[in-house]
Amino acid sequence: MTDTPEQTADSVTKGRKPGNVWVELGPTLVFVVIYNVLLRFPEGDGLFTKDTALYWATGALIVMTLGVIIQKLVKGERIPPFLIMSSALIGTFGTIGIVLQSKVFLFIKPTIINFLFAGIIFGGLAVGRNIWKMFFDGAFHLPDFAWRTLAIRWGLYFVAMAIWNIVLWQFFTEETWANWRLGNVAVGFVFALINIPYTMKHMIDPDEADTSA
Repeated sequence: MTDTPEQTADSVTKGRKPGNVWVELGPTLVFVVIYNVLLRFPEGDGLFTKDTALYWATGALIVMTLGVIIQKLVKGERIPPFLIMSSALIGTFGTIGIVLQSKVFLFIKPTIINFLFAGIIFGGLAVGRNIWKMFFDGAFHLPDFAWRTLAIRWGLYFVAMAIWNIVLWQFFTEETWANWRLGNVAVGFVFALINIPYTMKHMIDPDEADTSA
């Protein structure tokens, strides 16, 4: 999934053109479509079979994710740091899983990505640096206590999603795990929506923020 929570929060808060939303959601949709199409193929040792569905879907996800980054570079758009990190991990673990034909690397990837994001957020807070504020301070202005609250909320969100991925992987079928990628996008979007009232309540004027600083 390339539509990271940072992008989702930015989209919900500032508003984003539908075309851009589909570009960022596209890799996830392509993953799910390719996976489900190949599930209709018979089992066997061939190149296109039910058994290889997850590998082909992951390969498509890697290519589409790279395409999103290239498109942003061509348009001169800002590339969110979380997108860069998640794309690197998607490419690394996805490629390893495909080359070694080991689905474990594909299943564990979302958990590692989410725990990494949570670690970055909470690690930053532990040393007095609010990473969430660094990412969004140019988009809107909030007092430090509000930035800290949002950082903690999103950090806990990442932890919850990391654990949820393990639950899906261990206790549900591969098909359920793969199709739930769209569910992850929906959950992230809803969580961003839930945080909008708090963000709007504490939003301050840029001049006031500069004065207080």
